[in-house]
Amino acid sequence: MTHNFDISGYYYRRNALLCRKYLDIKHKSTKRSKPDMMVVMMNPGSSRPLDGDDDGQILTKAKPDNTQYQIIKISQLCGYSFARVLNLSDIREPKSRIFFDLIQTADSSHSIFDDSRADDFAELFVRDVPVIFAWGVDKKLQLLADMAMEKIQAIKPIGILKEGTQSAYYHPLPQNYDRQKQWLENIYTKLKK
Repeated sequence: MTHNFDISGYYYRRNALLCRKYLDIKHKSTKRSKPDMMVVMMNPGSSRPLDGDDDGQILTKAKPDNTQYQIIKISQLCGYSFARVLNLSDIREPKSRIFFDLIQTADSSHSIFDDSRADDFAELFVRDVPVIFAWGVDKKLQLLADMAMEKIQAIKPIGILKEGTQSAYYHPLPQNYDRQKQWLENIYTKLKK
């Protein structure tokens, strides 16, 4: 399935932290130079550059993870050819508990939605295309989620909002397989409206 898509990320180091600024998921046949879908998730987790250079500071081929496969599936279902993933935080830390500790102590410039990163945001965020919100529902993300929503100003974000919240959108890859299928079906329906 992924052999039809090129996956590339912009990797860099921030002090001692491994980071990724953005990820592009692009169908090999597309001639598009700008994304036709934006996706905002929690953090790059276990994403890594195939060339092993964690501080390359250029767009480089990336090893896909299971969450990215979900984005490929939704792209294929809906006929999109170029998705760009931005994250609430650039910090690459696969263990959520450690990640949450890191964001409590770091200044908020690890997020592309921070005012200090306005140039990055302006360069990388594409307006007037569908925007999927899918960063998860942990309360520790609320500050970053609110910051992202304020910066993006999406009139109709696509996502599955947790009941009783205003900024907790379910992640594309819940632990349960049936819920993963449900997420895809739900997002597909919303994108096709």
